[in-house]
Amino acid sequence: MQPLATTVIHDIGTLVTPARVPAPVRGADLAAVVEVPGASIAIDGDGVILSAGPEAEVRASIRTDGDTEFRDARGALAIPGLVDCHTHPVFAGDRAAEFELRNLGAGYEEIHAAGGGIRASVAKTRAALDDGSIAPQVRRHLDWMLAAGTTTAEGKSGYALTVEHELESLRVLGSVAKDHPIRLVRTLLAAHTVPVEFDGRPDAYVDEVAIPAARRAKREVRADAADVFLERGSFDAAQAGRYLRAAQAAGLVARMHGDQFSDSGAVELAIELGARSIDHLEALEPDAPRLRDLAASDVAGVLLPTSSLFLNRPYAPGRALVDAGAIVALASDFNPGSSYGESLPLAISLACLGCHLRAGEALTAATVNAAWVLGLADRVGRLDPGYRGDVVLLDQPNLAHLPYHVGSPAVQAVFVGGLEVSGGLGARR
Repeated sequence: MQPLATTVIHDIGTLVTPARVPAPVRGADLAAVVEVPGASIAIDGDGVILSAGPEAEVRASIRTDGDTEFRDARGALAIPGLVDCHTHPVFAGDRAAEFELRNLGAGYEEIHAAGGGIRASVAKTRAALDDGSIAPQVRRHLDWMLAAGTTTAEGKSGYALTVEHELESLRVLGSVAKDHPIRLVRTLLAAHTVPVEFDGRPDAYVDEVAIPAARRAKREVRADAADVFLERGSFDAAQAGRYLRAAQAAGLVARMHGDQFSDSGAVELAIELGARSIDHLEALEPDAPRLRDLAASDVAGVLLPTSSLFLNRPYAPGRALVDAGAIVALASDFNPGSSYGESLPLAISLACLGCHLRAGEALTAATVNAAWVLGLADRVGRLDPGYRGDVVLLDQPNLAHLPYHVGSPAVQAVFVGGLEVSGGLGARR
């Protein structure tokens, strides 16, 4: 008997999904997508795609009943739910004043050294964690991401920087995620920067806070990965390596911020540790030997072009990474100081404009490759049978318009597991 569909999204103008190439997708395969005009998607009661393709073929492969919901896409473009593999949603307040200072010529590192930057968010975040007011702010941030088409995301701690506050950040993330449509993967960023109470003592901070937090985060099942900001003014390669090795020994996946402002040995350390990703890479030169070394490894390079726009910094060498055969993913870097923007469609536009990716490459980088970074590439990131029914409908005619429509995702509706969670298509039974 044919499987029963509980949701059918029909009258899709064009369905676009990454080609069925094993993840992580590299090289020329990154641009390969499947485009199906006049498509439909059928999803079962468990929220899993039963069939996706030409409407007649989908209808012939399933059965429906009086409880099946039919959602009319009205000719929209359908893409997989977007996967944001690098976000910082746990923070209180904002840093709009710093945005103004940068517009007047102050540099990000200059602001950070003067006590602004990450440290400026720490006091507000600690206070909000202490008084219990942080959860609504986290939910608000996730709501923004969902409305822009993100259906799976990674969320980091990193704006509290004590053992207890970092663990509480992860607990709040988990609590909010329980009843939020976005599927959330948690990362401990205990080594984000050195807080004021450890000023001038980064080694002591790593040993007394970051490493103990990593051990407890795994033991208490609060995180899947550990991250570090390896950069001037935060942590050097030796400190980052000590922290990440301890995190790996505890059972956490290693991830890294690196090469954002300088070559500080981050790429070499990521390869040595077998980290899942190194994110930023704006300071990586296209012809650098370490770019070729990264491309030859199984460490993903995560592009964060919204940060480049926000800080008026160079873009990462995405074209060179793709051409060299690197694993390339794409994320928003949503955070209060250097990338106050939750829109992955905007990041896709900037990846094309600034990193010189093609539309298909950017889509694959923000779906199946980003899912691979989070260990979910077999479940999300494609519109194929067996994948979760996460679908974004866009008021656009084809894939080329996704990066072309800069600054506006034109999201018509968002489905998570077959349920419409944003938009207003309405249902017909």
